[in-house]
Amino acid sequence: MYKQILVAVDGSVHSKRAASHAVFLANSTEGSHVTLLYVLDYDKARTNNIHNMSSEDLHIDRKNKIMPIKELFTSKGISTEIKLLHGEAGPVIVEHANQENYDVVVIGSRGLNTLQEMVLGSVSHKVAKRVNSPVLLIK
Repeated sequence: MYKQILVAVDGSVHSKRAASHAVFLANSTEGSHVTLLYVLDYDKARTNNIHNMSSEDLHIDRKNKIMPIKELFTSKGISTEIKLLHGEAGPVIVEHANQENYDVVVIGSRGLNTLQEMVLGSVSHKVAKRVNSPVLLIK
């Protein structure tokens, strides 16, 4: 059913839950391929440690954060790749998903209420509204 699956990950509990559900989807369709997408937004880097890291060190740090998520898939024999892109998470995920024509996009949701979503914005909401493929939000 879903051969090409995009999973937006950031190492958070929410993205780990989304990845676990994507394992279930990928196991349901023989020959599925999963792309784990991590969007690195330098503008939102919050700590001095991140600001002091070189670009290469930052990529290594982020890959190390999502390797346990990748292991969820490889341990089940699911074809998986990691993509690291740069920019604001919502628009970058939307652009990548629409360019690559995935069968489904899986993304974790923090479960913000309406006010929080209005003030903070919601990456998952932006993705769900703008991606052409089906989007599965995991709470």
